[in-house]
Amino acid sequence: MKVNKKGAIGLAALVAGSMLALAGCAGGGSSTPTEPAAGELTVWVDSDRAKALKDVLADFEDEKGITVNLVIKDNSKIRDDFTAAVPTGKGPDITIGAHDWLGSFVQDGLVQPVELGDKASEFQDVAISAFTHDGKVYGLPYATENIALMRNADLVPEAPTSFDDMIAKGTAAGTKYPFVVGLDPANADPYHLYPFQTSFGNSVFAQNADGTYDGSQLTIGDESGQAFATWLGAQGAAGTINLNLTQDLSKEAFNAGESPFILTGPWNVADAQAKGINIAIDPIPSAGGQTAAPFVGVQGFYVSAKTENALLANEFLVNYIATEPVQTALYEVGNRPPALTAAYEKAASNPITKGFGDIGASGYPMPSIPEMGSVWEFWGVAQANIIKGADPVSTWTKMADDIQAKIGG
Repeated sequence: MKVNKKGAIGLAALVAGSMLALAGCAGGGSSTPTEPAAGELTVWVDSDRAKALKDVLADFEDEKGITVNLVIKDNSKIRDDFTAAVPTGKGPDITIGAHDWLGSFVQDGLVQPVELGDKASEFQDVAISAFTHDGKVYGLPYATENIALMRNADLVPEAPTSFDDMIAKGTAAGTKYPFVVGLDPANADPYHLYPFQTSFGNSVFAQNADGTYDGSQLTIGDESGQAFATWLGAQGAAGTINLNLTQDLSKEAFNAGESPFILTGPWNVADAQAKGINIAIDPIPSAGGQTAAPFVGVQGFYVSAKTENALLANEFLVNYIATEPVQTALYEVGNRPPALTAAYEKAASNPITKGFGDIGASGYPMPSIPEMGSVWEFWGVAQANIIKGADPVSTWTKMADDIQAKIGG
């Protein structure tokens, strides 16, 4: 799909002007960097983002006198297609993508930093941190996503102050379940259970001063992690965390009024509202005394390491995508809190958006470092075994040892 091309005359003028400027530099003239000639930019997006970007792409074409090829891709295939195409020089100049692809993208030399300059301060801190690697920002963020506690406000009028208070309120409501969270019987769900883990002060890896993760310091198995594991075992024994409730079953239970609380993300809001549930979005209640902080996923735009139009791609992202109208348009098609603070403040007039966004602001970016790939398989199985009754501390410490061995292997 192509949008609104500028005529060949404008393009010729741009190319000629750029060539003259470069010739002047070569002949000993001005040393000021000049944007290179560029006839096209190719941008990969999914169908929803294409709708939101149509107008800004047309503006960019008109003002720069170039062609922008907007290619609509299946969201589930963008990562693999980008990984395969960039080394051949046939990939896009820009692609949308999730921040947790960053570690492998940098490791494989697929992307290059985006020069945000002062613009970085206009984004939510968690969004910039998510796209930061070795002190450099590798993406232009546009949306954040995380879980929160969704409450049926007709069943329980006030937000719980702690995990125990939530269970007490849910029990008093007289529903089938005091609280639900979707889990897999064999692998639990480390993503959904992570806020409870962080409330004990535990993290997977140590974090650097800029919020990025240090893959050489695995911290999941420390005493705070063992304390979480002990708590998790107690919840399994009490039935308050139930492996028989999958994601679908927990959603059905909440939507049927069988529980006043569900730990979930914005993807389940519309269905709950369609069932007529008066929902409220609350902070995740702490189990360990500290803030229950979820993982945060951030969506953004990457610039290919192989692009021949790096300056133009950077300008498009910083001066056109990183604006309140465009980030608002992206929010309106995706229903995820905008990463740009000005757009988020506008979107926060919706209490659901504000609920998820405010919780995400205190969350932790999903680790994008390559070492994270060694964590998931051991983590989920250990959680499931602990919920089923395995010794919490020995199971948890063995999990940490297995992860460390795989990272070192």
